[in-house]
Amino acid sequence: MNLTTRRNLPCGILYAIMIAFLFAPGVIEAQTCRVSDGLASDGSHAYKEVFEYDFVDVKPTFPGGNEALMAYVNKTRQYPAEAYEKGLEGRVTCSFVVNADGNISHLKVIKGSYKQFNIEAMRILAEMPNWIPGRQGDRCVPVRVIHCIPFRK
Repeated sequence: MNLTTRRNLPCGILYAIMIAFLFAPGVIEAQTCRVSDGLASDGSHAYKEVFEYDFVDVKPTFPGGNEALMAYVNKTRQYPAEAYEKGLEGRVTCSFVVNADGNISHLKVIKGSYKQFNIEAMRILAEMPNWIPGRQGDRCVPVRVIHCIPFRK
């Protein structure tokens, strides 16, 4: 076995494992994550199990689709005056959960920018109308969505 073959061996093994999982029916299920749901009645931390956006059969959608979402963000966004005067720009990456009834909860800034941009991004998301919920199989399920809000002059 030469050096080239030896280097490619681990990749070949990983490739074979990936193919086995992709074509094994019923083995792979939707991926879920836990989001904090505050405190339980006994004072312990409570968590909510939600599906990840890329692992549901039907992804949640903003009413009217992505174009309507961008129009909503552009119409609702208020550029912070202080940031505008300083010439600041940025992007705020947020996550939120689209619940089974379509309402939004568990808002969180994942990667922030200027503090006023973070606050404005959270306000925009908190005021969003209900989404069309995601589906896993034949039932609506809570799904975590990640979305960026841009701030450009």
